[in-house]
Amino acid sequence: MPDAAADRYLEILLTEIEWKNDEAVIFGRHIFTKRKVAWYGELDFEYTYSNRTKRALPWTKTLLELKDIAEKVTGETYNSCLLNLYHNGDEGMAWHSDGEKDLKKNGAIGSMSFGAERKFMFKHKESKAKVSTVLSHGSLLVMKDTTQTHWLHRLPPTKTVSTPRVNLTFRTIVK
Repeated sequence: MPDAAADRYLEILLTEIEWKNDEAVIFGRHIFTKRKVAWYGELDFEYTYSNRTKRALPWTKTLLELKDIAEKVTGETYNSCLLNLYHNGDEGMAWHSDGEKDLKKNGAIGSMSFGAERKFMFKHKESKAKVSTVLSHGSLLVMKDTTQTHWLHRLPPTKTVSTPRVNLTFRTIVK
């Protein structure tokens, strides 16, 4: 999307979203991350990952606008959005795939990025082949079909980024 629109959305998302530090249970330890998250949806969906359950907040006007853009560009429909706020390059995400039982099987995930440009990596689960791309301000990456079955993905930390990045992952939850 054009820089001016992406700038406007970034500013709104930084102030309008109900950000909270993420929680996870890793090797039996309950931890809080520096990275902040928020979970929104059309219903008060529950979503469980890293042994923690979140309840969706109602859509904001801005999130509905962005969802509409993602749906028009991808030809997919989404009913929820997990947002991540990375304050700087020190914060990232380890290798994982989004295979939670609540997600639509082989459904699309529309990943919209605002703010700092960051490298995003994929690693094939069997061959271990790696592919990377750069997620720029206002970009949309779509992971669909069997991507989550065959590939892991991550946002590696970097010392070269000192500004925030907001990532929205539009998803489809099934009851």
